[in-house]
Amino acid sequence: MLLLASQPQVVQSSSSAKHHRHAPSEGAQMAGAAALARIGQQQRPKVHTSQDAIRNQVKKELEAEATSLAEKEKAAAAEESKVPVKDFACLSVSGVYFTCPLTGATLTKSEREVHIKEAILMRFEEDEVEASVMMIHTFNKDREKVKAAVDIISKYVENICKNPTEEKYRKIKLSNKVFQEKVRCVEGSREFLQALGFMSIMLPVEGQEEEEEFLVLPEQSPDALELMKERKDRLQRGEPVRAQLDRQPQAFRASANAMRFELPPEFYNLTAEELKKEQQQRSDLVEKNAMLRTKAMREKEEQRERRKYNYTLLRIRLPDGNLLQGTFYAWDRLPVLFGFVRDSLVDGWQPFELIAPGGQKLQESEEVALAECNLVPAALLSFAWDAAVQADIAAAGGKRPALLKPALLETIQNLS
Repeated sequence: MLLLASQPQVVQSSSSAKHHRHAPSEGAQMAGAAALARIGQQQRPKVHTSQDAIRNQVKKELEAEATSLAEKEKAAAAEESKVPVKDFACLSVSGVYFTCPLTGATLTKSEREVHIKEAILMRFEEDEVEASVMMIHTFNKDREKVKAAVDIISKYVENICKNPTEEKYRKIKLSNKVFQEKVRCVEGSREFLQALGFMSIMLPVEGQEEEEEFLVLPEQSPDALELMKERKDRLQRGEPVRAQLDRQPQAFRASANAMRFELPPEFYNLTAEELKKEQQQRSDLVEKNAMLRTKAMREKEEQRERRKYNYTLLRIRLPDGNLLQGTFYAWDRLPVLFGFVRDSLVDGWQPFELIAPGGQKLQESEEVALAECNLVPAALLSFAWDAAVQADIAAAGGKRPALLKPALLETIQNLS
C-alpha cells in the first residue's frame, strides 16, 4: 500500500501468524460448544419449568449462532487469502483482541458475542436478578424495545408496591396484548419477572373453557417490597455487557523500523475484494487526484478514507528511543490515548506532550477522534515531558522522571 513519504509504511496482511497469542481458527464454534457443555453439565438452581424452556431456547440459539459465525470466519479467511500482500516475517500486532468484563477471557472479534452470552447465562448460578438484567440489556439490540419493556416492568413493580394487597396487580396474563408486544419479545424479561418471585400458573379465565398461563406473584412483606424496588432500580440502571478492546500494550527497543507497520485484516473495514482493488489503484489515484481535486474534495475524500478503518495501531517514541505500542478504536478520543500512555509510565502523573506526524501537538483536553487526527490505520507519535515543569523540577534538584513501568520493560522486544 503506497502512502505519502511523511506517513508510516502500512502494509495490510492476511497472514494468520501471531507472535503473542494463538487464536483458534474456529474460536466462535468452540466458544459455543463450551457454553453448551458447561450449561448442560453444571447443576442450576431450581427454577420454574417455563424458565428452563426459555434457557434451553437460548442455548439452541447460541449453538446456531456459533455455527454461523464459524462459517462466516471460514468464508472470510478464504476471501482474505486472495488478497495479494507482501510477505513479512511477522505482523506488527498479532490481531485484534477483546477482554470479557465478566470472565476476563481474551477473545477474538468473532468469539465476543457468544462468549458474553454464555457468561451471562452462567451468572444465573450466582444472582438471577443481575443475570436477567444483563440478559435484557445485552441480548436485545433494539434499544427502544428494551426501554419500552423496562418501563412496563417498572410499572408492574410500582403498582404492586403501591397496592400490595390487591391481587390484580400481582397477576400478569401472558396473552395480554401489551405484554405480548412490549415485554415477551424482549429476551430476559420473563427471567427477570421470575427472579422477582413471579410464578407460572394456569388459571381459569371468565368466559373461556380453557385455562391460560399467568405470571403470579405471592403477596409480599414490606421488606420484600423494598427489595423489589431496589431490583427495579437495578433494571433501570442496566447497561449492555460489552467486550473491552485489549490494547495489547507492548514495549519495543529503539528501531529503524519504527515507522513500518504490517496490519492484520481486522484493522480494515473493507472486504477482501475492496482491499485488492484499492491496492491496485491507490498509487495512480494519489498522483492523479493531487492535481485535479479542490481542497473541499480532498477533505471529503480523506473522511471517506478514515471510515475504512475499524482500529488503529499507534506507537509512541519515548525520549530514550524505546517505543510504546497499543491498539485503539479508530473513533477513540484523544483523552483515551493520553490515558493509555499515562498508565504505562512510572511517573505518568507528570504532564507530557504527544506530537503527531507532521509536528501537530495533540491536546488531551480535546474530544477529537483519532481518525479525525489522521492517526489511522497506524501512526508513529513522539513523546516529550512538559519542558517548563521539567525545568522547575531540575531547578529544585529533582530527578529526571522514569519512563515505562517495569512490567512493560520485562517484556520489551526488538521490532523486526
